[in-house]
Amino acid sequence: MEKLDSTELKVRLFNLLNQEALKRGKFVLSSGKESNYYLDGRIITLSPEGAYLVAGIILEMIKGQALDAIGGPTLGADPIVGALAALSYIHKQPIKTFIVRKQAKEHGTQRQVEGPELKKGDHVILIDDVATSGKAILEAKQALDKIGVIAQKAIVIVDRNQGAAENLAKAGLKLDSIFKIADFGL
Repeated sequence: MEKLDSTELKVRLFNLLNQEALKRGKFVLSSGKESNYYLDGRIITLSPEGAYLVAGIILEMIKGQALDAIGGPTLGADPIVGALAALSYIHKQPIKTFIVRKQAKEHGTQRQVEGPELKKGDHVILIDDVATSGKAILEAKQALDKIGVIAQKAIVIVDRNQGAAENLAKAGLKLDSIFKIADFGL
């Protein structure tokens, strides 16, 4: 498998997002706000090329950082963490991944944070596909706070620049993004 540099990965991801995931029209977002565009990140993260590109870029972004795991809120983070786990293993730098449910399941282990066990004091990075208000990431952080896991950073594919960075900063999270919505002319 060819290994692309981070610039090539970003160019290919930008083109995929622009051609396949960016929809124009009238949309109601999960925040309840109306928008004249919708960016469907899962169209990209659930495709073979998109999953590879996103995981490759995020692995470059986190290289050299001290962390115990990376994960995020279901559903946006689900395909990303799968791709990250696989690609990190292929590159011989395996990283644990996790998913945060909206609420703890009522059966089985009754966990809200799924994946390899995270311990109190572990340092993690949160990820999601798109950030508008940052609500899903904040809810994931709250679930991690309950079990003593430390999250101080979040990474998204696209920041819609509609308050997520500010909302996350109030909760002690720095938001990094691969792209800002302005990169797409919006």
